Amino acid sequence: MLFDKMGADMVKAIIEAMPAEITVIDANDEVAGWNKHETRIFKRPMTAMGMNFRQCHPQKSLEMVERLIGEMKAGSRDKATFWIDLEVAKGEPKHKMLIEFYALRDDKGKYIGCLEFTQDVQAIRDLQGQKRLMD
Repeated sequence: MLFDKMGADMVKAIIEAMPAEITVIDANDEVAGWNKHETRIFKRPMTAMGMNFRQCHPQKSLEMVERLIGEMKAGSRDKATFWIDLEVAKGEPKHKMLIEFYALRDDKGKYIGCLEFTQDVQAIRDLQGQKRLMD
């Protein structure tokens, strides 16, 4: 494995440095963890840790998430991507939020959980021209 020399501190620092919010559920559908606790757009109360995702997911999208997780467990899906417009600051224009779900699998392909990856991509969408490394 290419990451064998990384300790837990390094892995945690990488996860916190990613320009995205992640939430992980395990193979038993329980919330295993998340990053950016203090600055999340989609806040997670500490009581959600270890809870079944069905108990802490918005009702309006729960049926679709259950279907998605079921397909990942069955091996018929590895990824789902969608996007929404969301107000991130009161009175400000909405931002485009990219939300992706990834099946987590062990070395033999067995489902071991799911990663939800949420990124505010508005600044990326607004890019124009070029900016070189040291500009």
